[in-house]
Amino acid sequence: MNQSADYRFRVETCFIPGQYPYYMQDMGIVVVIDILRATSAMVTAFEHGVDRIIPVSTIEEARNYIGRPGFIAAAERNGEVVEGFSVGNSPIAFAQMDLKGKTIVMTTTNGTKAINTASAGKRVVIGAFLNLTALTDWLLKQDDNILLLCSGWKDKFNLEDSVFAGAVMERLLQSGKFGMEEDSSISAKYLYMSARDNLMSLLRSAPRRKRLESLNLYEDVKYCLTPDQSTVIPVLNEGSLVRMTS
Repeated sequence: MNQSADYRFRVETCFIPGQYPYYMQDMGIVVVIDILRATSAMVTAFEHGVDRIIPVSTIEEARNYIGRPGFIAAAERNGEVVEGFSVGNSPIAFAQMDLKGKTIVMTTTNGTKAINTASAGKRVVIGAFLNLTALTDWLLKQDDNILLLCSGWKDKFNLEDSVFAGAVMERLLQSGKFGMEEDSSISAKYLYMSARDNLMSLLRSAPRRKRLESLNLYEDVKYCLTPDQSTVIPVLNEGSLVRMTS
């Protein structure tokens, strides 16, 4: 770990959105993380040509877009597609849809709420294992403090988001340009170091595995934990996520 005292910028991990107010001070870039499955689905949707994604916090907001030309209304709660919607937050489902030129209005249990929590940040981007290298390469070029905001599970700690944050931490710390000051950041880094040789082992030790298995989400999970399937970095712009172009 390169943790010299002369680093220029900080990179920190916030494990749950409820703690965001304690971390946000002096943070310029916020990376929102919801590996299973919202941010993975968002990266996938942009990879397959969607024009923009509007993250909303409530089912009612998303329901207003059902049937509107050019829009796809997506809603997930507790891992399942909400009744009345054709899609939730499955990246594999989005990969099989015609998304070119479309706008997705999405609400999920955790991820969209985390995005809206961070929406007042100077710059908000979306992270997933799917765009890990592209994201970290971009972050390394930024001259700003970075906060890795994990969506968690109903405002509780979860493993997959925290391990991804650790993967980003490790790459940024190795550059010497970034340092960390929070215990949560150190924890995220070491969580990743313990899991990086077999990310699927996370699910074997995670209490939520039975719920995921019962919903037949194994293929989604496997896809979400496979790094570098995309170079797309979604960025929040006036309430909508769009594809970063520079």
